[in-house]
Amino acid sequence: MYPVYWLVTFLSAPILRLILEKRLSKGKESQSRYLEKASIIKKARPPGTLIWVHGASVGEAQSALILINKITQSYPNINVLMTTGTLTSATLMEKKLPPNAFHQFYPLDHPQWVQKFIQHWQPDAVLWMESELWPNMLSAIKDTQIPAALINARMSEKSFQTWKKVPSLANKTISTFNRILCQTPTDQGYYNALGATDTLVTDNLKYSAIPLSCDQDDLETLQKSITDRPVWLYASTHDGEEQIACELHRKLSKEISALLTIIVPRHPERRDEIRSTCSTDDLNLKFRGENKSPPSNTDQIYIADTLGELGLFYTLSPVACIGRSLSNDGGGGHNPIEAAQQNTAVIHGKNVQNLQDIYDEMDNENAAICVDTPQDLYDTIRELLLNKDKLKEAQQMALIFSRKKVGVIDVVMTELFPILDKLQNNGKISVNIDKTSNDAA
Repeated sequence: MYPVYWLVTFLSAPILRLILEKRLSKGKESQSRYLEKASIIKKARPPGTLIWVHGASVGEAQSALILINKITQSYPNINVLMTTGTLTSATLMEKKLPPNAFHQFYPLDHPQWVQKFIQHWQPDAVLWMESELWPNMLSAIKDTQIPAALINARMSEKSFQTWKKVPSLANKTISTFNRILCQTPTDQGYYNALGATDTLVTDNLKYSAIPLSCDQDDLETLQKSITDRPVWLYASTHDGEEQIACELHRKLSKEISALLTIIVPRHPERRDEIRSTCSTDDLNLKFRGENKSPPSNTDQIYIADTLGELGLFYTLSPVACIGRSLSNDGGGGHNPIEAAQQNTAVIHGKNVQNLQDIYDEMDNENAAICVDTPQDLYDTIRELLLNKDKLKEAQQMALIFSRKKVGVIDVVMTELFPILDKLQNNGKISVNIDKTSNDAA
């Protein structure tokens, strides 16, 4: 199986280049950087120790940021190469990476491109995030004998069943990792069944996330504009959820006067599609835009089509429904911890399979509210906005939950010390950490 996969991808370079060009024409790739995905690399490798951290998209990148910040604080002379595959995640990384870390696009899994990538960057260690396993790259890492760990590892039942059909490829791919740190016992069981030999459950790194940033000047501007209007937020929306938000607003505004509904789309480039969905004669619509225009007192739907401001709107709104949980694409869910950290009551639909364990735990501890249908969402928001005591309780339960597990990063770092210390003992990096203290932040 593995030689066949290698041969097919080896012969696929022209097709992969055409795919990149087509994605570029649709605005899904960076004009100046998309060829990084073919390992056409402009940056030089920095001198000294280089640790490579890879996460597929925004979710994995946010987990990686937690780890990168901790590593660079603990080992100040280290360099970190961060790779992701999506345009949105690249924009996020460029804004939030620390000074001694930098971003590159991950190359497509073509054997020559993989080899060129490894030869150029020559990483001293590899930290892979969550679940994206590319056979050619992982084989190259193993063949080059680069120390590697899989962090925040997760695996869906569907992926597990797929890997089970190709046991030799699964074993060869997973054996790349010297250590696999899993989110849950279920994930650990899947990896063990596929041949992993050194696994540990460390919980989900997202619990240790730094709270999303909130610009105080922007917050004050919005608060002055909104004054005492009741507000609810639909965060990180996908197709179908903007329509739900507008329909709910029509119903809620009949009982809750001056209501403001805020929509923060996951992908702001969908603004034309969203405008078409939300623009009707009976709703006043305002897009935030690059000028950060605040809503007027007559605007009913406020669409924050900007990047990097979700923390601002979680701070502004007392209650939020987390997107891609009632969407037309079957859902998957987005990170609810970010809302809980901002003292925001958390509501979500039932399609949160990508973060099922987090949502299940929050639901069981009354730190989040699961709704099955848009009607249930309407009933829940109505109840919270009309009952201040219930709203306050929902906010407090979410906040308390978010603070319980902030020490997950310390558990992960303890497991990484052998890799990092080996680099240190080889004289490549200096360490700046008190390993006797594992207290939660």
